[in-house]
Amino acid sequence: MDAMEGKSPEYKDALPQGAVRGRGAGLNPGNRFETVRLHVLGEHLDEQAAQAPCGVQVRTTQLDDSTRSIINHVDSPDLGFNWTINPYRGCEHGCIYCYARPGHEYLGMSSGLDFETRIIAKPEAPVLLRRELMNAKWKGETIMMSGVTDPYQPVERELEVTRGCLKVMVEFRQAVAIITKSKLILRDMDLLMELHEHRAVHAAVSLTTLDNELAAKMEPRASSPAGRLLAIRELSKAGIPVRVMTAPIIPGLNDRELPALLKAAAEAGASSAGFVMLRLPYQIKDLFLEWLGRHFPARAAHVESLVRQMRGGELYNTEWFKRHKGEGPLAEQIAQTFKVFARRYGLDGKVPEMNHRAFRRPGGLFEQS
Repeated sequence: MDAMEGKSPEYKDALPQGAVRGRGAGLNPGNRFETVRLHVLGEHLDEQAAQAPCGVQVRTTQLDDSTRSIINHVDSPDLGFNWTINPYRGCEHGCIYCYARPGHEYLGMSSGLDFETRIIAKPEAPVLLRRELMNAKWKGETIMMSGVTDPYQPVERELEVTRGCLKVMVEFRQAVAIITKSKLILRDMDLLMELHEHRAVHAAVSLTTLDNELAAKMEPRASSPAGRLLAIRELSKAGIPVRVMTAPIIPGLNDRELPALLKAAAEAGASSAGFVMLRLPYQIKDLFLEWLGRHFPARAAHVESLVRQMRGGELYNTEWFKRHKGEGPLAEQIAQTFKVFARRYGLDGKVPEMNHRAFRRPGGLFEQS
């Protein structure tokens, strides 16, 4: 290993193509909060590739979070929700574009492979949630699960932290909106139906592509496109309002799929739709461009150029309300395409309002007048 001070990660430090099986990131960029960054020497990477030409397996490590609070207040004016619960930090789905990746740097880790292989679970989340819902200051407002990483990522199958939180929400009739790209949400249909009886649950399913090959590269451990459409179908069949999120839209990769994505979602039973443009804060720029050059070398420069066209020549603009949609002629064209086809397929309606009046504390004590 060699120590490099104050330098950004370079693509020569990326893992050789195929060196890591089933993961999105091809490198572990340095933590932006640390002045000394370690990079793997190219000779070692060449040796690793020669020893494992079919790729090596990087196992997931699960660690416990000792947090003492679970409901987080959100003060971003362009998100549309005020409270979130995140049962996990990091996400095994490994989506290369994930805007949450830089959050791992607060833990002293990397936004690259660390983010998708070192997962921080919150086993005490249900206990903490019960305590916070019992607080007289809590008025039963809608909670988003999750605002950062997916509550139904693979480790949830065994740990059931999300399911434990939903059990508490059922007891309190707490309104919850869930966003996921995993069909594992169907496992908890029993709890979702109990909340639905009180009009206290919404679901949003992220659908980025119908191309299995692209999905496997871009979101290696998330449910397949067919699996997500199944989740939309079963949730909507049960009467639960389902919103499809075509997010992120990446110009030059999946933007032309917008009409087909909306059509498929509508046919599966989704009742509304939204979209978000690709966001590349902090080190995600390096991760995404390295991934792009590795998987789509012939298109990489063109895709990067299109992204810059929507960000004033940069790869990202943090400005409120522009960060999600971009700006300029290309961004406007994509927005109009979304608008036209959302209307055509009946996905331009509003999400039904949550019933916050159903909220109660154990013992039948209703807090809503």
